[in-house]
Amino acid sequence: MKLVKKFSVLLVLLMVMTIGFTFTAKAVAADEDAVVTAEAAEAAEAEAEDGSKGSKAIAAAIVVGLAAAAGALGMGIAVGKSTESMSRQPEAAGKINSSMMLGLVFIETAIIYALIIAILIIFVL
Repeated sequence: MKLVKKFSVLLVLLMVMTIGFTFTAKAVAADEDAVVTAEAAEAAEAEAEDGSKGSKAIAAAIVVGLAAAAGALGMGIAVGKSTESMSRQPEAAGKINSSMMLGLVFIETAIIYALIIAILIIFVL
């Protein structure tokens, strides 16, 4: 259980860092565009747009990849422990199974939130 908590904290921390880096990159690109002369503004804007899209895609891939990896690890641990406990106490298998399914739903929800954040990074920021 401690391992799952560590991974969930790490996942949230990485998601916050990714969003922060995206905002920082956007602010730096905006400062650089202010310095550029009017003649080269179109070329610099197109170049910044391409670089911004690449960094957004990398950030989104990191967010979804880490969320999926941490979620898969958490789900594997949960299913393994619940199977082990059902084999030890077969009469409590129904309660253990329902608790496991509820936990898996919460883990999957965190992964879906990461996917939504990745989509927002790509299309909104």
